[in-house]
Parts: sequence; C-alpha cells; structure tokens
Amino acid sequence: MRATDIPEIDARDLVPGAPGRAAALADLARAARVSGFFTVHSTAIDAEEIAGVLVELRAFFHAPEAEKSRIDMAATGSNRGWGAPLGERVDPGSNPDYKEVFDMGFELAPGDPLAARGLRYYAPNRWPEGRPRFRATLERYYARTMGVSMTLLRALAEALGAPRDHFDGRFDRPMALLRGNFYPARPPWAGERDFGIAPHTDYGCLTLLAGDGVPGLEVQGRAGDWRPVTSRPGAFVVNFGEMLEIWTAGEVRATPHRVIGSEAERISLPLFFNPDYDTDISPPGSVTPRLAGEHLSRRFDETYLHLDPTA
Repeated sequence: MRATDIPEIDARDLVPGAPGRAAALADLARAARVSGFFTVHSTAIDAEEIAGVLVELRAFFHAPEAEKSRIDMAATGSNRGWGAPLGERVDPGSNPDYKEVFDMGFELAPGDPLAARGLRYYAPNRWPEGRPRFRATLERYYARTMGVSMTLLRALAEALGAPRDHFDGRFDRPMALLRGNFYPARPPWAGERDFGIAPHTDYGCLTLLAGDGVPGLEVQGRAGDWRPVTSRPGAFVVNFGEMLEIWTAGEVRATPHRVIGSEAERISLPLFFNPDYDTDISPPGSVTPRLAGEHLSRRFDETYLHLDPTA
C-alpha cells in the first residue's frame, strides 16, 4: 500500500463552493475505492475537545476494577458500559482481544415506537458513578461526531456520483456507537494470536477515529502488507465498513486493520456511525432487502462473547 492511497483531506475543502472542493472529492472517492481509509483535519471538532474526552476516559480506565465492573456490559444483553479485557473476539482465528472498552450509543426518545421492539442497539447507556464530567463530556462529543460523520457521508455520496442527500433520512435514529478503547502495554504472555484488536473489518458504514497520538493502528494493503496509519493532533482517521461496502455493491471498500500493541499504553476513540435499524442496505438492483440492524446483530453476536448465543 502506498502512502498516497490514504489521502489527507481538509474538511474545509468539502464545503460546497470551496476552491479545493473538486480535488478533495476526488481524494475521497479514491480513498473509498482503493484503501478504504483517509484522514481528515479542520473539522468542527478540535484537538482540545478530543483531549478533554481522552482525559475522562483515561481516568476511568485507570480506576479500580471494582468501580468499572459496576457497569460491566457482560451482566446485560447489550453493549453498553464497560467491557473487560478478553471480552471480545473479532477474528475467529485469534484469541480474544486484550483491550478493554467503554461503549455508549443512541437512546430513543420517550414514547418512540421503536422502543417497544426492545432492540439492544438502543439500550440505555450505563455511566460510572461519581464522575459527573464523564457523562456530559462523552454525550456532547457523541453528538458532535455524529454531525461530522453525516457531513462526510454527504460528501462521499457526491464524490461517488450520487445526490448529496443520498443518505439523508437513514440516520435519524442511528445505531451509532461511541467507544473508548484502552490498549494496555502488550502483555508479556501475548503470542502471535494475541492482539489489542485482531485483524478485522468494521461492521457499519463509517468510523471516525481519534486517538492520543500513540501509534498502533495498522491497515492491510491488497497485497497483504500492513502499514501504520496515524493522524495529526485534532485530526481523524476515517475508514469505511461492511455495511457501506454492501450498500454500494463493493464500490466502497471495507479494509482489514489491527492493533498488535507495544510497550506503551494507548487510548483510541472511534465513533461507529451506523444507520437506523430498519435501513435497507441491499445493493442497487437487489430484490431482497437486507436490514442494517440484522447485519449488525449477526456481527455483534460473533464478537461480544457475552452475546454469543452458542457460548
């Protein structure tokens, strides 16, 4: 994989009427079709805001396990709250990932008809006690990253020759998941099948990833090579997931990536931006509907060990 296969895009160039817009849209289309990854800077979210979220997450992850376990998602039928190390397996050929996580997502408004269906993708969020800034900081960041993600999807639609509003109306109640990943220093017992997160493709549409500046993310090229990917402070690494690959009949690429880990701990902050549960993500011309929620359900069951129906 060449460095130019993962373009760096200035978000200001994606605004209609911007002088550099044509070149930015061409870079976005190339990223979607070739590498499945790009970086974007100068969004509405700056480095200071990201740093504030990372401060809250770092303090939480370094809290005693007894505190974190009070919101352990393994005690629920959903993926809200804290996930302990070895609680997920993203690759059947690897051991469970040694990272730990905090997950939060979209909550339905009172009286929403969708609530009666009991879908776990809209489960109530679980928050640590005694950390008032934690919830407020993450909820604000969650809302703002969804806005940035929708802006990028509109630009992507146009870059691929579709109307700019192609995705509008399909993310009104998104199954969007904001996650804090905590990768401790690679354990001394770790072998070749042990990863911070094993090779995988993301399950949804678009992932907007911020981090603490510690390297670790690697992307697989078409020849099977692995290349590190980083971004400048305040910028995001963006990649596309399986839903968008299905939805576009393979025009957009979902690319395998991984984190092996190192001697340094690392925190990353992805927003997995996924459409409404009932969105049909079947490719153009398909006569068989394929619901976004059903795809996500299958992949979650395969990943979260506490949700695996065969366990």
